[in-house]
Parts: sequence; C-alpha cells; structure tokens
Amino acid sequence: MSYISDRSRWTALGVLSATGLMTILDGSIVTVALPAIQRDLGFSPAGLSWMMNAYLIAFGGLLLLSGRLGDLIGRRAMFLAGNVVFTAASLLAGAATGPGMLITARFLQGVGSAMASAVVLGILVTLFSDTRERVKAIAIFSSTGAAGASLGQVLGGVLTDAFSWPWIFLINVPIGVVTVALALRVLPADRGAGLAAGADVIGAVLVTSGLMLGIYTVVKVEEHGWLAAHTLGLGAVSLALLAAFVARQATAKAPLMPLRILRSRNVVGANLAQMLALSGMFAFQVLVAIYMQQVLGYGALDTGLAMLPAAVGIGTLSLFASARLSARFGPKVVLLGGLVMLTAAMLLLTRIPSDAGYVTHLLPVMLLIWGGGLVLPALATLGMSGAKESDAGLASGLFNTTQQVGMAVGVAVLTTMAAGRTEELLGAGVARAEALTGGYRLAFGIAAGLLFAAFIVGLVIPRRPAAQPPAQAPAENPVETPEQPPAQMSAEKPAQTPARASAEATGSAS
Repeated sequence: MSYISDRSRWTALGVLSATGLMTILDGSIVTVALPAIQRDLGFSPAGLSWMMNAYLIAFGGLLLLSGRLGDLIGRRAMFLAGNVVFTAASLLAGAATGPGMLITARFLQGVGSAMASAVVLGILVTLFSDTRERVKAIAIFSSTGAAGASLGQVLGGVLTDAFSWPWIFLINVPIGVVTVALALRVLPADRGAGLAAGADVIGAVLVTSGLMLGIYTVVKVEEHGWLAAHTLGLGAVSLALLAAFVARQATAKAPLMPLRILRSRNVVGANLAQMLALSGMFAFQVLVAIYMQQVLGYGALDTGLAMLPAAVGIGTLSLFASARLSARFGPKVVLLGGLVMLTAAMLLLTRIPSDAGYVTHLLPVMLLIWGGGLVLPALATLGMSGAKESDAGLASGLFNTTQQVGMAVGVAVLTTMAAGRTEELLGAGVARAEALTGGYRLAFGIAAGLLFAAFIVGLVIPRRPAAQPPAQAPAENPVETPEQPPAQMSAEKPAQTPARASAEATGSAS
C-alpha cells in the first residue's frame, strides 16, 4: 500500500467506519419497519422473512470470497466496488413496488456489504502500523459497529414514523455517495497479487455455496425444526461442501484460504470466541426488543429509545476506554472482562418478569451490556493480529464471516428454543405474557452459556504472539508489546517484489 499522510489515514478511518456503520445499521434498521412494509407491499409472513434472510445469506456467504479477492485485485478496488453495489441496491430497495423487487434489492445489498466489509479490517491494519495507533483505530471502528445495531432500531423507528419505510433504505444513498467520493481521495492505491496468484475457482464455488446453504438452513430452522429432514439434509450437504473446501485448500496450488492462517492461535481463538459471543449477544439485540414489544407493549420507537443507553454505553466504552485498557493490560484481559459483564447481563435476564419495570429490571441489563464495547474491539485486534499484510484481506473476510455466522446461528437457536418453550407453556395453560416471558428466559439462559463458552475460549488465546522473523510484515499484534517503539510508515519503504511476497506467503501466520 502506498504512503499516506497521517491526516489522510484518520480521514480514511472515518470512511471505513461509515461503511461499517451502514452495514450494521442495515441489518437492524429494517426490523421496526416490517409491519409497514408487509402492509404496503403485500408480503406474506414467509416472504417477509425472506426480505431479512436474502441480505443475510448473501452477506455471510460471500465474505470469505470477497476478502480473498480483495487481496488479489486490491482492497481499495474491492471496497469501492462494494460501496457502489450497496448504494445502488439501497436505491432499488427504496423504490421497490413489490415483494420480488425488494427481496432482490436486499440480496444485492448483502452482496455489496460483503464486498466492502470483507476488506475493511485488512485496509485498517495496513494503514496503522504503529502499535498504539492501530489499537485506537480498531477501537474507533468497532465503536461504530458495536452501537450501530441499537442505533439502527432507533433510527428505523424515527424514519418509519416521521416519513415512510422506503427512507430506511434511501438514507443509505447520500451516505454511500459521500463515502465513495471520500474513499477515492483518501484511501491509498494498493496492488493485489493478481487473479492468477490465487484464483481458486473450485474453492470459491465450494466455500460460497457451502456458506450460503448453511446460512439458509440455519435461518429456516424456525420454520422446519432442528430434526426435520429439510434441516438435516441441507445441513449435511452444507458441511460436506465446507469439508471439501478445506480438503481443496490443503492441496490447491493457489488456495483461496491458505490454511497457514489457521496456525495462529490468536486468529483461530478470536474467531471462535467471536462466533460464540455474538450468538449470545444477539439474544439481547433481538429478543429483548421483541420482549419489550410483545410482552411489555412498547411501540417501535419506544423500544429503540429504551435500548439507547446500551448503544451509547457500548459506543463510549469502545471509543474511549477499550484502546487504553488494551494498551495497558492486553486485548485478552479486556476481552475476558467484557465477556464477564455480558454473561452477567444474560443471567439477569433469566429472571425477567412478565411485568418488568424499565428502571428496576431493564436498565441494569442495559448497563452491563456495555461490556460489548470491550469485547468487540478486543476480538477485532486479536482476530487480525496473526495475519501477515499479504493475508490481511483474507483474515478480515474470515473475521467478518464468523461474525455473520455467529449472529445467524444465534438468532436461529435462541428464537427456536424460545418459541418451543412458549408453546409448551401455552399448552400447559399459562397466560400468554407469562408463556412468552418463559420462552425468553430459556433463550437468555442459553445465551449466558454461549458467552461463558466464549470466555473459556478466550482463556486459551495467547497473551503474547510468537516471535516473528525479522522479515515479517510489521505490527503482528498491535497491543501485545507496548514497550516497543512505534513503527513508522515511510514513503521510502521498498515496494514488495513478487519474489518477496511469495516467500512471505509460505511462512507461518502465528
């Protein structure tokens, strides 16, 4: 990546964060507008769920492929193309006149989000080679995503009530245009390795089809059940495709995902911990919002405002505290502390009554959820710490893939368990509000277990990475060795030759 001034680097971080915010907002802003969309466009209940699932399947299924393509054709080019696709798809969604048009637009939004999001962290870690600056940059970037989901619900309620549902999509258009214009100015040009260096078409087909089919299977569990032939059959096919992908990567001449990246305990541990943590955290994001509306009778806007303290707290901790804490104690310690807070929040929710008061029952949970502002930046730091510069796009795509898979699995598991428990209680003659609450309590208990499992995984992540050879790309782990002098970016830094890139590509990313 070419030299970039200090001021431009921080402006570039703002551009990257804006894209991350748009992506997260788009996943949550839609939820509060679903009744209006269903009424205006004539969606069936099944069709309405596909408006959500089309985005998720495209996004989660294409992240890994997009990350590797960013390494091959250039991350800046992939980022720009993704933002253009997402912006155009948002305009199409806002102009939708029927279910088919909106579902298609949502799928294209997912494609654009995958293209842009997959390379964001890869760009970020190459822009900020200085130890402390990189930690701060990751904290700023993570703060936008960490608070974005809750802010999306607030913004969705405001836009839907004040204007109409198309504006939840149209608001992305001016943001996307400005983001692309600024990105063209401040993101430095980079030269990928070239498609010939890693265009594993067979691997791309296997992993993309396997991920898409797997996510499709998970999101349909609520309709078919875990033990239905539909779920077991498609799940088996998905696992077979992913297993074939791994086997392919072990033997391919130019693998899509070089298995060397899995030699890093930081990378593997952070991705596994993220999958478990986000599966549990989504219980708060989705189920608490549903609980407030279905049990407590909150409106869409009231629900968003009720969750605002969590969004503000997560963003504040992520932005102003996580970097300093990571610099002092290391990201592993910060991760474990945040997971303790989140687990405590879920345990409190297992005792939530059907007539909960906001101040007495919900506000303490909103405060403990602030732990997400510690967990997400720490995971991002650890998830990228074992990746070489040549693999930064791949590591970024892998990290975002496990994020989306974690959220998809979390939603499917927790909502299915909650619904099953609710039906059981209704069959036993329990009042509807109490039955719904009983279902949610079970889901929150499972979420606490998932977060505790993430804590256990976090314990085995190395506090300090293995020593790297002198020729290694700079700043493997941005916070593990704060006593070292900051690495400086230099305009005179020699360009990486193909021979050197090839030699580095054969090393271990540990």
